[in-house]
Amino acid sequence: MSTSARITSCLYRQAGSAGITSVQATRGLRTLSTPTINNISPASRSTRRPNVARQSYNPLLRTRQAAALSTTTQRRFADVADDAFDPNSIERESDEVDVCIVGGGPAGLAAAIRLKQLANEAGNDEFRVLLLEKAGEIGAHTLSGAVIEPSGIKELIPDWLDEENPNRFTGATPAGGDTMRFLTEKRAFWVPTPPQMHNKGNYIVSLSEFTKWLGERAEEVGVEVYPGFAASEVLYKSDGSVKGVATNDLGLGRNGKPTDRFERGMEFHARVTLFGEGCHGSLSKQVIKKYDLRRDSQPQTYGLGVKEVWEIQPEKFKKGEIFHSMGYPLPANTYGGAWMYHFGDNLVSIGLVTALDYPNPWLSPYGEFQKMKQHPFYRHYLEGGKCISYGARALIEGGFQSIPKVAFPGGALIGDSAGFVNVPKVKGTHNAMKSGMLAANAAWDALQDTNDSGSVFLYSYEDSLRNSSIWKELKEVRNMRPSFHSPLGLYGGIMYSGIDAFLLKGRVPWTFKHKVRDHEATKPADECEKIEYPKPDGKITFDILTSVSRTGTNHEEDQPVHLQVKDWDQHTKETYPKYKGVENRFCPAGVYEYVEDATKKEGVRFQINAQNCIHCKTCDIKAPNQDINWQVPQGGEGPKYYMT
Repeated sequence: MSTSARITSCLYRQAGSAGITSVQATRGLRTLSTPTINNISPASRSTRRPNVARQSYNPLLRTRQAAALSTTTQRRFADVADDAFDPNSIERESDEVDVCIVGGGPAGLAAAIRLKQLANEAGNDEFRVLLLEKAGEIGAHTLSGAVIEPSGIKELIPDWLDEENPNRFTGATPAGGDTMRFLTEKRAFWVPTPPQMHNKGNYIVSLSEFTKWLGERAEEVGVEVYPGFAASEVLYKSDGSVKGVATNDLGLGRNGKPTDRFERGMEFHARVTLFGEGCHGSLSKQVIKKYDLRRDSQPQTYGLGVKEVWEIQPEKFKKGEIFHSMGYPLPANTYGGAWMYHFGDNLVSIGLVTALDYPNPWLSPYGEFQKMKQHPFYRHYLEGGKCISYGARALIEGGFQSIPKVAFPGGALIGDSAGFVNVPKVKGTHNAMKSGMLAANAAWDALQDTNDSGSVFLYSYEDSLRNSSIWKELKEVRNMRPSFHSPLGLYGGIMYSGIDAFLLKGRVPWTFKHKVRDHEATKPADECEKIEYPKPDGKITFDILTSVSRTGTNHEEDQPVHLQVKDWDQHTKETYPKYKGVENRFCPAGVYEYVEDATKKEGVRFQINAQNCIHCKTCDIKAPNQDINWQVPQGGEGPKYYMT
């Protein structure tokens, strides 16, 4: 079966899972597709596809895209109900491309666009760049604050805001004033804004909308963009180099056995594979382990960002204003900070980042965020407003000393898969995009010098990274985040970071270390103070399921649980007595819970509500015994974020 036929097959299945019959999907094809483009190659087709504004996943639109590629009927396997049927006995279809990019975030899209720019400039119309994104549409899984430094996008698309550019990005709000506060329970004290956090010349954006716009620009230059395709396996050549990736099998039941909807996954073979999955990607962590890419770096450390978007009263709106705070509600032994950005028309982005090396298992990052909104400094703006969106995701905090080797035989890590967030600056998009462009340049040059059968190693990517602005700015601030691990805790970290920001600027001979991995920092519950969170008021604060309902999250229930725990009873035995249900509290989506069960020795039964998962990856990072493995579910599932 051809690539296009396989894609059509997948889209028919997704239309069906959304409650749309094959007849309806076919009608959608006949109504929406344009027969004259059926013979256009994917590269040229993407430049002619009309832009479609979408706020939620629409399987008919996805089916229309497939119609432009093929009208081949879907292949089914009649004997899948047989218990003896082995899915692996079916050979997967495959496609050959020059570069395959896993992940449709800023890094992956920047790499894809840059590669096609180089190919187009060289007159190489046959150079294929394919991008796979697990979300149902580009941007649907993207979440950030976000104030972006425009250096990356200016380099990639110089006229991104030009009034004469009909395809300019229209969602950027120029940054205004910067305000920094240290909060106690009732008061807010002025503190000087560190120079790294000054935002003159920057822009407040919805990163999900910005990413969606980048996806449209990628298609314009000929990138083959395929949302709804979840890469679940790294493929290797006989020499050990990366050969490409495979998408997961579809139509497996919760018991892992094929149903009558079963379809084998598809392989994408590439001369170079770039992994831009974002923070703690499921495939990125595999290649990091296989090639021992952290052999010369410290372990990565993470934070959890929890965010809402509000529409507030016009008289309270201060367009472009940027507020940051630290201190309350987080305890002194926990690193983190909050933000509020005024952007668009009467919209504010508000959120809290909690470092995942917090020690107290009774702490809930979600609960802390809800408590923070009740502080007078923030509540003033939210009263009388309306929450319109919610989301959460893990983010990179390790900085300079946690950057792994980024190149390996057949591919490379880009963006947050490697970890280029500048924590003191509270920014990472510009570095993610820059890394994508550096990798693209290296891949293009390497492919010109390598025959089709030879394995590729992106030596120049490692070199160019070390000579780039990414390396310089992360090295300068390398000691700020780990300084909060000193015996003086929060106040010692503030003191050192202030001296480093205003005076030292990283020009010291020492580099502080991250003492432990995040999950190792968690103390037994009996050694910590129990935290009771106030009941939500339904106006400023909300229960977790109400918040999850604002994410648009959806997973088909009859599929294997993508949050993999080998033995649920063993997990309960090893985790619950010591940590008293820490999973319930670190998860910002209500995925994990312990249900009272008198038949169990511990008196509780571990339960995973996988359909609630918003793909933040916190469980994979913070689980005390590292026995939760986050893997991709079926393509197109998960959150469908709006204005995040």
